[in-house]
This record gives sequence, C-alpha cells and structure tokens, in this order.
Amino acid sequence: MITKAEATIEDLYQIPGGGKAEIVDGEIILMSPTGDLPSSAAFEIAVSLRQYSRRTKLGRAYTDNAAFIVNLQHRRSFSPDAAFYIGPRTGAKFLEGAPIFAVEVRSAGDYGRKAESNMARKRADYFAAGTLVVWDVDVLVEEVVRSYRADDSDHPTVFHRGDVANAEPALPGWSMPVDDLFA
Repeated sequence: MITKAEATIEDLYQIPGGGKAEIVDGEIILMSPTGDLPSSAAFEIAVSLRQYSRRTKLGRAYTDNAAFIVNLQHRRSFSPDAAFYIGPRTGAKFLEGAPIFAVEVRSAGDYGRKAESNMARKRADYFAAGTLVVWDVDVLVEEVVRSYRADDSDHPTVFHRGDVANAEPALPGWSMPVDDLFA
C-alpha cells in the first residue's frame, strides 16, 4: 500500500511560477487564473482597503495570491482574492494566521452545487481560523456582494449595485460602493 505524504507549507513555497494554491485536506489545491471582471473587482477592493489602512494605521491590505498560514484540522492555508490583515510582517514568508477580512471573488467556475458547497466550507474555515467577515463577490451573474459575519454566518447581508457595502465589524468605518466593482 502506497501512502501519499501530506502537503506541507514548504511544498506551497515550491509551486511552479509562484502560482496561487492552498493546502486543503493535506493536498495542494491549485487555483486557476481568473478573467477580467473578477480580477478588476478584487483589485478595486484591495485598493480601497489600502486607503483604509493608510487612513487608520490598523493593518494592511493584500491582493490576490498572498498566502495566510493557519492550523485547522483539514486546512493549512488560505489565498483570498483580497484581504485585510492585522498581524505582524513576515518578510518574504507567508503571513501567519487568518486575515480579519477576506474576499472571495467568483470566477466562471464558481457556480453550481459543488462550487457552493466548497465555498460554504471555505467560509466556515475562515471563521474557524479567526476571520471576522468574508465577502462572496459575484460580478458575473447576480452582481452582488454577500457579506458573511463570523457571529451570524448563516445570514449574509446582501449588497446590490447602487448600495455601499461594508465589512463591519472587521473594518469599522470602511465601506465601498458596489458599483466600483464594475468600473
């Protein structure tokens, strides 16, 4: 019987070309590149978070492909599309611990029953690791932001075009127009 060794954080550092990946259930899960609207929406959120960080001096904004190392039973890392983190700097190393705010922007393959199940599991993992708010951003189909909070993870606040979305209580005083995700 051949047993497969569980993936390690060192394995994550060795992803060819520095590609985006996470460790889930002991395996490296590669994440495919995304297209126009999801990528630009994630960037708009990260830019807004950077402005908040500079204004408040409370933490730092991160764009797509930053790795956050966690120690959950079946997950060792996250790589959100945008995030806000209040932990210490780690130089070239991955960040230690979960971001307080994580953003997952749906790509073309993030629809359907299996995708919904995977996303719900990932949100639960974020909350178990200490994230306070997770955004599920859909710029392709419904054009909404679902804001899930750790203290009421089954009832997201839904922000539509024309609304101003927030990430309370993770980021007091931060908000951004949903319409900016389509700019």
